[in-house]
Amino acid sequence: MSQQPYQSAEYEFEAALGLPEPLPQDEIILWQGAPNWISMAKHVFRLQWLGLYFVVIVIWQLISVAGSEGGLAAGWSSVALAFALAVIGFVLVGLMAYWSATEALYTLTNRRIVMRVGIVLTVTFNLPYKTLGSAGLKLYKDGTGDIPMQIATEDKIAYFHLWPHARPWHLATPEPMMRCVPEAKKVAAILTEAWVASTGLSKKAAQEIQVEQAGVQTA
Repeated sequence: MSQQPYQSAEYEFEAALGLPEPLPQDEIILWQGAPNWISMAKHVFRLQWLGLYFVVIVIWQLISVAGSEGGLAAGWSSVALAFALAVIGFVLVGLMAYWSATEALYTLTNRRIVMRVGIVLTVTFNLPYKTLGSAGLKLYKDGTGDIPMQIATEDKIAYFHLWPHARPWHLATPEPMMRCVPEAKKVAAILTEAWVASTGLSKKAAQEIQVEQAGVQTA
């Protein structure tokens, strides 16, 4: 099952939605979708914790001003400033999460994974299944999940070219990761089947991939 991806006039030049060029005749799209932006805000940008931090800062400022000489009557402007800055910071990070999700598009074909990512500068990464060494699945309680992929070849992608579509803290050996994918368990199964079919892996190897993907984490 695929999610209806976001379509923008910015991508009208694409040969096909999410693809830099037309697919060969023997290649077909198996799934295409974008990250869930609410899940992205929660699990990648940690917006809920940032909001709590800002609330604590504003309350602390309020208490400090109330206990100072003149009280709130004299220092209300500093509280208002702290509140305004907190709201601006929260909204900006929320917009970053929204844009990071809605401007991205993941495509699974029977031969490769295509990741179109970027907000200001859009970059498309082609990851043929034969270049992948392993893949995993981190499943969240809302059904979304992250699917990191380890590149087995010597080719590397810079971490900051991928972020936030990269496995956290793997700076030396960056791993592309499809972030906050809706119905992630189904997408992981599609990826596994396509990977096995494309690379001709043995039944034992296929079972090992399934086991790795079955070892999900909930958060």
